[in-house]
Amino acid sequence: MSDFIVEVRHFGIVVKNLKKSLEFYQDILGFEIIKQNNEVGKHLDKMLGLNDVKVKTTKIGIKNGTTLIELLEYSSPNSELIKKKINDLGVSHFALTVKNLDKLIPILKNKGIRINSDTVMSPDRKVKVVFCFDPDETPIELVEEL
Repeated sequence: MSDFIVEVRHFGIVVKNLKKSLEFYQDILGFEIIKQNNEVGKHLDKMLGLNDVKVKTTKIGIKNGTTLIELLEYSSPNSELIKKKINDLGVSHFALTVKNLDKLIPILKNKGIRINSDTVMSPDRKVKVVFCFDPDETPIELVEEL
């Protein structure tokens, strides 16, 4: 199969409030807006297997990075928050490589960002890790390579 896959293009996160999510991803974490759209149409309904889709999308990325995050705010059909545990089936989280986790964590806490625990050192002592959560409780693994 690797003959067909070229790269990871983007992954999508459905959000309740796009403005609030952008404040988190752009203003706090430093992502840049790459592209914004209001999307509707029969092609979208067919592709997603839904009816009367109306969605605002914003693709964001990190400078010099290639993988994007697509934030999606649906006005139709309605979205619902489903509480999941980190080990429930399906997508559980995504990870960001960061610099200076010890300096970053107090900044996140001061901005009201929920942090799961103190940093944890990997057994091989090559990385420090902590989880934080976006405004819709999407888990984000923050990894500092040592």
